[in-house]
Amino acid sequence: MTYYVPRGGLPPQTALTTDRARFTEAYAVIPARTLSDITTSFLPHWEATRLWVLARPLSGFAETFSQYVVEVSPGGGSDGVEDEPDAEAVLFVVDGSLTLNLAGTEHLLGEGSYVYLPPGTPWALRNPGANAATFHWIRKAYQRVDGVEVPEPLVTREQDVAPVPMPGTDGAWATTRFVDIADLRHDMHVNIVTFEPGGAIPFPETHVMEHGLYVLEGKAVYLLNEDWVEVEAGDFMWLRAFCPQACYAGGPGRFRYLLYKDVNRHVGLSFR
Repeated sequence: MTYYVPRGGLPPQTALTTDRARFTEAYAVIPARTLSDITTSFLPHWEATRLWVLARPLSGFAETFSQYVVEVSPGGGSDGVEDEPDAEAVLFVVDGSLTLNLAGTEHLLGEGSYVYLPPGTPWALRNPGANAATFHWIRKAYQRVDGVEVPEPLVTREQDVAPVPMPGTDGAWATTRFVDIADLRHDMHVNIVTFEPGGAIPFPETHVMEHGLYVLEGKAVYLLNEDWVEVEAGDFMWLRAFCPQACYAGGPGRFRYLLYKDVNRHVGLSFR
């Protein structure tokens, strides 16, 4: 598998300021080169670690989730990683190796590793290797439902999950689903969507799910509301609920992204 990994740095003074960055009422595009040294953040209780915040709950922006790209230097990590008791999370490793201590059980994570962490689960993460390791950390406040159990933790790998082709596409458009879509315990899905060259979303999807898309590989043109925007590996897109979206992957290689969406819950009737 191939995954884009930000390396920081800073564009030279000779670089053009013009870029594909967008921030609108319906969507946002954060280009890959925005993830530079001067846009990093740091967290309490994390050692030798920096991160880029791609999304956070904010008026006029993401409402249901936050997403970080986290770079852990050798020997770095944290033993006290979550301070919100209702937070669930997905971790997806794109570079290097990490050791996850999950409720007392140790797991070695490598590129392509996927972890689901229910709210209230004790976990710790360390980088035992000689090189930096990078992972995505997607967090959401879990919405409990009477009579519906909280999901159990999950540790798997993309390499071990078969993509499901979309009907009628001959495999040109497929989704790697890490949890069963019929499992109503889950109130978010984090999947990987893959388009072969020429694959497309052939109609403007307009629906209730909020989306976060991080491009792992390749390039495409993406319809966001009324605009066709070129995107490539390392770009992040946020789409608010009901923002029209479509896609055309022109090649020459595959186009793949890590997709967040909120699912399986009644719509709240109070405006926020």
